[in-house]
Amino acid sequence: MLACQHYCEARTEERQGIVRARAIKCLTSRGRALMKRRILVVDIGGSFVKLLMSERVEREFASGARMTPKQFVARFKETVRGWKFDFASIGFPAPLRNGRILRNPKHLGKGWIDFNFAWALGRPVRLVNDAAMQALGSYLGSGRMLFLGLGTGLGSALVWDRNLMALELGDLPYPDGTIIEDHLGVPGLAKLGRKKWQREVLYAVGQLKCAFIADYVVLGGGLVHRFDRLPNGIVRGQNENAFLGGIRLWERRSNSRELKWHLL
Repeated sequence: MLACQHYCEARTEERQGIVRARAIKCLTSRGRALMKRRILVVDIGGSFVKLLMSERVEREFASGARMTPKQFVARFKETVRGWKFDFASIGFPAPLRNGRILRNPKHLGKGWIDFNFAWALGRPVRLVNDAAMQALGSYLGSGRMLFLGLGTGLGSALVWDRNLMALELGDLPYPDGTIIEDHLGVPGLAKLGRKKWQREVLYAVGQLKCAFIADYVVLGGGLVHRFDRLPNGIVRGQNENAFLGGIRLWERRSNSRELKWHLL
């Protein structure tokens, strides 16, 4: 039987000098309730769409720069065949407001603005920015956390109390008419080389941490493995935290039907 795992808290784990955000499994009454509600987590990226019913039960299909909503729905229905789920959490690589897509993503096709996932999938859906979903799964349970995802671009989100706010820091201006993600993402690594790129990233992360008055920063994304060690106050994220974030999106407050997390 397919069941969704629930994690009630998180902590940091240090192994061989590397600090990671690590979730701790638990089976509280709330956790058991979430497991009864079968939640499908959908992580839409520019190269692949990942579908997860648990950390270990995963399927995927190719996306790409030409994938439209119609193509997504057709591939989605084919890929989830045989799975049963009650709710879906979707991480989408574009700005959103009140669950609505505001503009087409940089690395997918057109036609996504205001696309109604719930209607297309026939299930209740919570739709958030993809970086925000990973940020929520990376949250250690207290304080103000800034999440930064290093990859093709720069994903970003802020989490505090019961609030989740997606950010668009990748478009911040940088010298010579560029933007910050050109320097901290894949293009910056190719241009600067590993050592200079690492210094650039750590300087920028430190400045952003101060600007957002964050207690700590979780540094995730595909390029975080380029760092052997990270300074104090910066925690290494893990890709599987996106699944945990999708599960947390459907958490409810104690003894209430109200959803726990406010999406800002």
